[in-house]
Amino acid sequence: VQLQACGGGLVQAGGSLRLSCASSGGTFSQYAMGWFRQAPGKERKFVAAISFRGGATYLAASVKGRFTISRDNAKNAVYLQMNSLKPEDTAVYYCAGGLGPNYTGRGTADFGSWGQGTQVTVSS
Repeated sequence: VQLQACGGGLVQAGGSLRLSCASSGGTFSQYAMGWFRQAPGKERKFVAAISFRGGATYLAASVKGRFTISRDNAKNAVYLQMNSLKPEDTAVYYCAGGLGPNYTGRGTADFGSWGQGTQVTVSS
């Protein structure tokens, strides 16, 4: 499975961005998907996840109420809508493919495939 994330950029605090991740080479609709982020000098952290049909979503406490994860299995794509962005949201954002149809945990070991990352920078 190959994952390609895009949609990052520079935005002012309070603004919005929508990240997209396109999947190819696998059976996208059979796997949970997730988003992680990694700030400079810090470990990669869980942001959000969605089950294989989109019926269940999970968000980190730090983004709950501001971010939304969704997917379109017909397009083999997963999205992360980010609103009310804060400077502390600045990071490289990675999409990740789960190991099965449902969310199993928020560790990096719970996901088996990774995209290349897209930079999100939020200015104050």
